[in-house]
Amino acid sequence: MHLSAITLIVPDYDAGIAFYCGVMGFELTEDVDQGRKRWVRVTPPGAETGFVLARADGEAQRAAIGNQGAGRVWLFLKVEDFAAEFDRLTAAGVTFEEEPRHEPYGKVAVFRDPFGNRWDLLGD
Repeated sequence: MHLSAITLIVPDYDAGIAFYCGVMGFELTEDVDQGRKRWVRVTPPGAETGFVLARADGEAQRAAIGNQGAGRVWLFLKVEDFAAEFDRLTAAGVTFEEEPRHEPYGKVAVFRDPFGNRWDLLGD
């Protein structure tokens, strides 16, 4: 048993794909046209769990873009080479809210995706 995917609400499918696959380096594992909507799944390299990118439909969903974690960090990306990934993401235009810091569980730096979701980049 494993967690397959988590829905991440985005304003537009292609904007989500551009960021997560282009900037973050995730893989586009599924993109199925279903008529009125698409089934779009992106996954970090080597991971089983990914995101289903769901285009916001209606005012309540548009209001939830970037606020699914209620302002808290709610997405955690663990990487093997923290310094290299921090540098790569910074060079790709990702803005970190802070400089990397050391915590008991490893190095961490907080960033926001272009939709407003707060992430921890984690490493040893």
